[in-house]
Amino acid sequence: MSPRLLAIIAAFAASFIYGINHTIAKGLMPSVISPYGFILLRVGGAAVIFWALGLFYKKETIQTKDWMRIIACAFFGMVLNMTMFFKGLSLSTPINSSVVITIAPVLLLVLSGVFLKERITLIKAVGIALGLAGALALILFGEKTQPNAPNIPLGNMLFLVNAASYSIYLIIVKPLTAKYSAITLMKFFFLFAAIINIPIGYQEFVRVDWLDLKYETIGQLAFVVVGTTVLTYLFNIYALKQLSPSVLGVFMYLQPLIATVFAVFTGADTLTTIRVLAATLIFLGVYLATRKKSKNQISKAV
Repeated sequence: MSPRLLAIIAAFAASFIYGINHTIAKGLMPSVISPYGFILLRVGGAAVIFWALGLFYKKETIQTKDWMRIIACAFFGMVLNMTMFFKGLSLSTPINSSVVITIAPVLLLVLSGVFLKERITLIKAVGIALGLAGALALILFGEKTQPNAPNIPLGNMLFLVNAASYSIYLIIVKPLTAKYSAITLMKFFFLFAAIINIPIGYQEFVRVDWLDLKYETIGQLAFVVVGTTVLTYLFNIYALKQLSPSVLGVFMYLQPLIATVFAVFTGADTLTTIRVLAATLIFLGVYLATRKKSKNQISKAV
């Protein structure tokens, strides 16, 4: 099996896990654990797992010039990203979260234009506008509240910050993936993320009655830590070795489909007209913003 095909499978697997996670994580908040405490559990648990795995891998020396980039990756990829997502999910719904974060490829394109000086064509600009319009439609015209979702518009806005933060992470982590193994990077990313999150989530973490948790709840928490954190980040780092950040971002299209089917099937959420329309605008915007020119178009341009 070719390395590129394996990378595509890894990216698909990460999106599948993320899609299910929208409903599972939502079901745990706030009855079992509050958002910031959940993040501390997630990054702390992942740090322990990655450092344990690191014992079986050759130790790599980090170059001095790379430490600031590593800390930045930890902040944007594991601190700000997760904080906005979990807090947003506690305020909004699984389907909303899965729809809004698909705007990440559009934001990735905008950020690539700003930081990497990638050219943004008229078609891509239209795509960016449509994608943002879809996200804003969901925020401004969607439901304001529903059971277990006390402030849906604010939650949706936090999902936008989450998507922007993850897009920045994909841009700045790319050079590191060519120099260090996934285990080495994840060890330090989650170590720094855990340290930063301690003052943020400690109070909510210790408030949980850990000894009285049901086995089903423990299994769901383990899924978020091991599946949604350890496996997805490993899969994405592996995929980035073969795929560009923009290609990896395209796999986010799968998340709303997976999340919607799972949420509706389990009764955790429902479809509405505004959600379908917003998702359509975002998908169309992402398609226009990320599509590549055909060979004929390229030859005509030359």
